[in-house]
Amino acid sequence: MKKTTVIPRTRPSAGDTLRRALFPALLFVFMLPTPAPAERRERLIEGWRPVHYDVSLAFDDTLSQLTRAETKITVRVLRDGLGVVDLDFGELTVDAVTVGGAAARYEQRGGRLNVSLPRPARRGEALIISVAYHGTPKDGIILTKDKDGNPSATGDNWPDRVHHWIPSLDHPSAKATVNFSVTAPADYRVIATGRIEVAHPSEGDVKTWSFRERHPIPPYCMIVAVGRFTMIEPTTPLARTLPALFYLVPPSQSAIAEKSFGAALPSLDVFNRLVAPFPYDNLAHIVGATRFGGMENSTAIVYAANVLDPRPGQPVSPRFGVQRRLVELIAHETAHQWFGDAVTPATWADIWLSEGFATYFAGLLVERTEGEAAFREYMQRKGDEYLKYEKTRRAPIYDRDTEDLNGLLNPNSYQKGAWVLHTLRRQLGDAAFFRGVRAYYRSHLHANATTEDLRRALERASKRDLREFFARWVYAAGHPAYKVSWRWRARGRGGDGGGTLVLTLAQTQADAPFLTPVPVEIVDARGVVVRRLTIRPTGRETDTLVPLGSQPAQIRVDPRDTILKEVEAQAMRKAA
Repeated sequence: MKKTTVIPRTRPSAGDTLRRALFPALLFVFMLPTPAPAERRERLIEGWRPVHYDVSLAFDDTLSQLTRAETKITVRVLRDGLGVVDLDFGELTVDAVTVGGAAARYEQRGGRLNVSLPRPARRGEALIISVAYHGTPKDGIILTKDKDGNPSATGDNWPDRVHHWIPSLDHPSAKATVNFSVTAPADYRVIATGRIEVAHPSEGDVKTWSFRERHPIPPYCMIVAVGRFTMIEPTTPLARTLPALFYLVPPSQSAIAEKSFGAALPSLDVFNRLVAPFPYDNLAHIVGATRFGGMENSTAIVYAANVLDPRPGQPVSPRFGVQRRLVELIAHETAHQWFGDAVTPATWADIWLSEGFATYFAGLLVERTEGEAAFREYMQRKGDEYLKYEKTRRAPIYDRDTEDLNGLLNPNSYQKGAWVLHTLRRQLGDAAFFRGVRAYYRSHLHANATTEDLRRALERASKRDLREFFARWVYAAGHPAYKVSWRWRARGRGGDGGGTLVLTLAQTQADAPFLTPVPVEIVDARGVVVRRLTIRPTGRETDTLVPLGSQPAQIRVDPRDTILKEVEAQAMRKAA
C-alpha cells in the first residue's frame, strides 16, 4: 500500500488540556511497581501462605453430608514470631486441630479458624496444620440431584467459597498444590481437580478415589464432583495428539455428549498453538451443578445441569452442528485453563486478566474454525452487550471499589476486556501481540499476574509505550464516541483538478478523549476505496487534510472494527 501524506491540524487547547490533566497522574501511577492499592478490602498474604493441601472427604450414602473430613495444610511462615495461623473456614463442626501432629488450641468464629501455634514460628519454617471436621457445608459444595434424579455433589467455589468446606486462605493469590482422597458410595463415580492416582477397590458399599494436582492452583479451582456419571473419551485422531480429555454426564445424556462437546478438542488444539502446551495433565468437562453457566476449575470444568438442553431460536454453529452458545461456552472455559487457572489474577481488580482473556480466546476459536466473518459477528455481539451495560453503570475495567465480588462478573470484565485485547492485537499486529501474550504467560505460569505485568510484556514484545493506552482503556471508564464530518476544497472552478478533503474526527463522550489511532477509509462514488489512513487523535477534535484526485462520497471510520466505539457520521458539507 502506498504511503499517504497526512497533515494533521489539531486544536491545541484540547490536546494541551488533556496532557495537563492526564500525564502528571500517569507519571505518578506508573512510577509505582503496581497500580495503587484497591479500596476494596481483600484477603492478604501476610504472615503465612499455604503451599499444599491434602484433603480427605467421606460422603454419606445419599451425598447429603460429609461424615468425615480432614484437611492437612502445609504452611510456609513469612515472618518471624508468627503465633496464629488464621485460616478461612465456614461453620462445619471442627473435631480436632493439630500442628505438627500435636493437639493445638483454636478458635472458630466469624468465618475464621484461628489456630494457635505451640511456639512463635520463624520465617521460612514449614508447618503442617491438620483440621478434622464433619457436617453439611452451607456453601461451596452443591448437594443436589442430577437431571436423572440421582444424588450428586459438586464443588462450586468462585469467588471465595471454598472455605465453606476446605479450611484455606481463600484468595486467588494463595495458589497451592492439592491432593484429594474421596470416599463415596461404590456405585458412584468421583472426579476431582488433578490427575487420578488410584481408584481403590470397593470396601463394602464404599470406594475411595485419590487425585493429585502437582501445580499450584487458586483455591476457587479446587473441586470434587461425585455422581452417577457416564464417562466418555473422544477417540478422534486429534484426541491422540492432545492431553487426556473426557466428558462426564448423567447417563441420559451419554448419547449426545461427544457431539455436544465437539468444540473441546479443537479449543485445546488452537490454544496449544496460540499460547503454549496445555498446562495440566488432563481435562474433564462435567455436567454437574454450578451457580454459573460454566466454572473453569483446573482440570475439571463444571457446567450447569441444563447446559446440553437445546434452546429454541438459538443459532447453530455450521462447523460443530450444535448451538453456537455451547461452542463459545466450552471454548471460554477451556481458555481459562491457561488464563485464570495457570496464570491467575493477583487481585480481584485484575479479574479481567481471567475473564477478558477467556472471552477473547473463545472468539479466536471461532475465528480459527469458522472464519473471519463469524469472528467479527462474535466481537460485534460482545461489543453491543458491553455498550448496553455501560448505559446502566460506568466503571473502569480495573475495578477497585465493587465490594460484592460477584458484581465483578460483568461486561466490563468480560466483553470490554476482550475488546481491549482485540484493539491491542490490531494496533500492535498479530506477531507482536501473540509474542507478548506468550511471554506474559510464560513469566507467570502457575503463579499470579497483574494488569501491569501484561502491559510490560506487550511493551517489550512491541517496543511500544502502552501506558497511555492502559490508563485510558483499563484504569478509566467509558469508550470513544466518534463524530466524523468533512468538507471538500476543490482546486479550480470545475473541481477536475482534485482538491483537499478536510476531515474532522471529534469525540463526544462525556469523559476524557481516547488517543488510540483510528483507521479510516475514503470511498469514491463508485464504492472504491481510494485512500486508507490512520488518524492519531491528540484531543477532543482533530482535523486532517488529505489531498485527493476527486471528491469522495463516503468516509468509513474503523471499517475492520478494531476499536470498541460508537460512530456518528455527518453528511459532507458544501465545497469551501
